[in-house]
Amino acid sequence: MLPIALITGASAGLGVDFARQLSARGHRLVLAARRADRLEALADELGNARAVGIDLSAHDAAHRLLADVAAAGEQVELLINNAGFGLGGNVAELDAERQRQMIDLNIGTLTDLCRAVAPGMIARRSGAILNVASTAAFQPGPGMAVYFATKAYVLSFTEALHEELKPHGIKVSALCPGPTRTEFGDVAGFRNKGAFDRLSMESADVVRQGLQGLDRNQAVVVTGAMNKVGALSTRFVPRAAVRKIAGKMKFMATK
Repeated sequence: MLPIALITGASAGLGVDFARQLSARGHRLVLAARRADRLEALADELGNARAVGIDLSAHDAAHRLLADVAAAGEQVELLINNAGFGLGGNVAELDAERQRQMIDLNIGTLTDLCRAVAPGMIARRSGAILNVASTAAFQPGPGMAVYFATKAYVLSFTEALHEELKPHGIKVSALCPGPTRTEFGDVAGFRNKGAFDRLSMESADVVRQGLQGLDRNQAVVVTGAMNKVGALSTRFVPRAAVRKIAGKMKFMATK
């Protein structure tokens, strides 16, 4: 079986930079996302990757994706769970189906993929998993309630998985970026894009820090000095105050 790095959400943003940096490290890649044309272009650019066009929010997406990997004679040695999106707006006003798709993608498929690849990694006593969370994971987010809640799940789940798999020689990290220059803000519907852009890190820098943290088997990787301060401060500020601040500044705590 050929070892590969599987990257979800690889058609844009952090996913593209994960692909480029892991390719430069010598990994063979499988790139998964809905926009197959972008994946094919990236695979052609890298030369050591193949593309799988798939809607990762579908309930059976993880099963179908890993069946494709197995059929190609590959095994997942490194899993990058990057696929996800956010929506700005109040729960009662946002489209219900779209919010459920967010939960299914940000939580459901991520969990299914981790569960599916873990037994093989345990048997081989090698492997690594990086789940992309967010600084949104550290507080509730009025105005982006479902998104913040999904990222809180990813952080909690990943920290627990880190402890479960550590004795088997498997590295597991939650990457928690703050604002990042990707298409995220466009999808989420931010109106104040100028402020978002001024506070944003470059996607390549976020990915580099995330991979370095995974190399060290760091359970939680928060990128950027200000983001680290912000994530830590939520432990010492009353929850009522945290909720109010997050509601006013929701655009500052997204991937």
